[in-house]
Amino acid sequence: MSDLLPVRVHKTRSRATPGGMDPKQILGDRVLPFKHRKPPWFKVPAPGGQRYRDLSGLIGDENLHTVCQEAACPNIGECWERGTATFMILGDTCTRRCGFCHVSTGKPTWNDPLEPARVARSIARMGLRHAVITSVDRDDLPDYGSGVWAALVRQIRRQAPDCKIELLTPDFRGEEMPLAKVIAERPDVFNHNVEVVPRLYPVARRGSTFERSLRVLRNAREMGEGDVVTKSGLMVGLGESFEEMIDALGQLRDQGVSIITVGQYLRPTENHLPIVRYWHPEEFKQLEERGMAMGFSHVAAGPLVRSSYHADQHVPQPDDGQGPLRADAPAPGALPVLQNGPIPVAA
Repeated sequence: MSDLLPVRVHKTRSRATPGGMDPKQILGDRVLPFKHRKPPWFKVPAPGGQRYRDLSGLIGDENLHTVCQEAACPNIGECWERGTATFMILGDTCTRRCGFCHVSTGKPTWNDPLEPARVARSIARMGLRHAVITSVDRDDLPDYGSGVWAALVRQIRRQAPDCKIELLTPDFRGEEMPLAKVIAERPDVFNHNVEVVPRLYPVARRGSTFERSLRVLRNAREMGEGDVVTKSGLMVGLGESFEEMIDALGQLRDQGVSIITVGQYLRPTENHLPIVRYWHPEEFKQLEERGMAMGFSHVAAGPLVRSSYHADQHVPQPDDGQGPLRADAPAPGALPVLQNGPIPVAA
């Protein structure tokens, strides 16, 4: 089954006015100016520790992309110091232009058949025991990139067999065959973010639908036959009400989603959707409580929470006190160097 909406690729048009629409028609008139001072709870240390520099060098050497960099994530310093990074495959150019997203949009040219092997090799070098991988939307590809996703899971199982695999995928245009190809490889966690409440889709996720994303999550759970945990995430700050958030969480729970993340939207540039308000930490706490009462196994809600933030804590891990790194992983500042040789290609 497919919901084929027109694919439009634009490189420069402002995301603050999707399709020429005035976002205030949906967000309301009381939006915050771009340079509005953030509340004090958004202060985070500047990145720059040894582990951060090591991972930055490794990612550059392997010509990899991370959503940490492309999406200007505020947690990049903390996560990279812990030895975790969210890899972004299939290039750094997206075929969609969501109003909140900092990733470049346009006509992709990235096509590297060795990317799954390179990413898996980097995961092995980093000694990760929980790897998170996401991607841009690739509506230009016949299979929407699902073949690369499947090959990557096989490569990680081969090169880093003790590492848990969490995938954060696009919606594959609602088609079941690409999704089935990915789920057949049995990732440990399948994550697909609905991002915003249904009312905000016309301005925030133009070209997608909330119902389609729900169907993707339901199908992933059914195809996984109990072997794959499903996860989703939302953001706040675009004028949604507390009641709308509770309703969205309820719909996700009805589809069997087990893990939820909720974070504050931070406007990347003046050309992105404006913020309506900053939610208070206490409101996030209330969302956590209501979510847990619905039956989710884990709810992470907070101003700086992102879908892959502390993802290793959302699923069972060996209790060796090493966080996301394996017990035998290299110490910070001592990344191992693998012997040079041919990159193994997935069968």
